[in-house]
Amino acid sequence: SFEGRVEVYHDGKWGTICDDQWDDRDAEVVCRQLGLSGTPKALSWAHYGQGSGPILLDEVQCSGNELSLDQCKKSDWGQQNCDHIEDAGVSCDPFTAVMPRLFLFSPAECCPFLIPPLAEGTVRLAGGRSPSEGRVEVYYNGDWGTVCDDGWTDLGAQVVCRQLGFR
Repeated sequence: SFEGRVEVYHDGKWGTICDDQWDDRDAEVVCRQLGLSGTPKALSWAHYGQGSGPILLDEVQCSGNELSLDQCKKSDWGQQNCDHIEDAGVSCDPFTAVMPRLFLFSPAECCPFLIPPLAEGTVRLAGGRSPSEGRVEVYYNGDWGTVCDDGWTDLGAQVVCRQLGFR
């Protein structure tokens, strides 16, 4: 997907970015960090839906030339004064995929998160016809493994979908 709510992984947690000071220069850095080309556009007021969990960044102010959000001026991790109605989003259209370093969450698709070290219990979908379907795999002890379907129900599928940012 080339557009969606921006979420970052820090200190073992996924979290959103507050849209205070969020602009197209920040979106340009996100698109670059994800390896997506096109016209970067910043979207605010939870345009792609409200996240859950912590809001990890606020007051992001990139010049537009940085290679990653980590290089931008911003609040300290976890220091914010926002609600999820202020979750930041981006659109990078059209896209060319390379190894992403963030997740862009959208209702229909998502991209695999690949910054080592991955947190134990990180999930991904593999072998599907689209990014929103496939075999559930879990990262554990430095390796990806599959999930046995004994006792697998819709509830388990809902949990995985939410972990991946789907509604």
